[in-house]
Amino acid sequence: MSAVLSVFRREFASYFATPLAAVFLVIFLALAGAFTFYLGGFYEAGQADLQPFFRFHPWLYLLLAPAVAMRLWAEERKSGTLELLLTLPLALWQAVLGKFLAAWAFLGLALVLTFPMWVTVAWLGDPDHGVIFAGYLGSWLMAGAFLAIGSALSAATRSQVVAFILTVVVCLLLLLAGFPMALDLVRGWAPQPWVDAFAGLSFLTHFQAISRGVLDLRDVVFFLLCIGAWLTATVLVIDLKKAD
Repeated sequence: MSAVLSVFRREFASYFATPLAAVFLVIFLALAGAFTFYLGGFYEAGQADLQPFFRFHPWLYLLLAPAVAMRLWAEERKSGTLELLLTLPLALWQAVLGKFLAAWAFLGLALVLTFPMWVTVAWLGDPDHGVIFAGYLGSWLMAGAFLAIGSALSAATRSQVVAFILTVVVCLLLLLAGFPMALDLVRGWAPQPWVDAFAGLSFLTHFQAISRGVLDLRDVVFFLLCIGAWLTATVLVIDLKKAD
């Protein structure tokens, strides 16, 4: 794991080599606050919980997670540093895992910086802290799934813009998979077991269950398997591109 940690440290430090990290964190915190207090009706709800806060996380990540993920491999390929990275004495999966963990930790830092909201709710009332913790855990797992998808699609192209757009489209499809409109489209040509399987891919459904405090192991495993599957796809894509 020393090789993974080396890649992790290198990649995580690179986020703060320019002002972009600070800009991203400010945008994330500003949007999270605006969605919670203005669109989410935090005060109007009259309840001491963070449901208005977590309700908008899937849509925050739909734009911000691809923005972080698009540079993971597309930038390496465009700048020509990918070949240099692959010549280092580490396995391809170690490089993929290290870069992913750095991006995941960066988004985790953004989540940690929203901790004052938790403090505010605790000051205003007597919230269920277990539910709030579950919401944070579910949010971080969903962010990891978005990043893993972005990692695989970033590895498939040299263009960060293309990687961003593809990641947004795929993540949007997975968010809306449980919506009646999306299910009706599948139901028109697929048998019911396929429809049920498609509905089970919905990020929104799994995240909402966790954010309500229902910490079902199946929802946690779903996100972990999704992360594992897309990171495996990243390794395969890079390996294929390397052979070209």
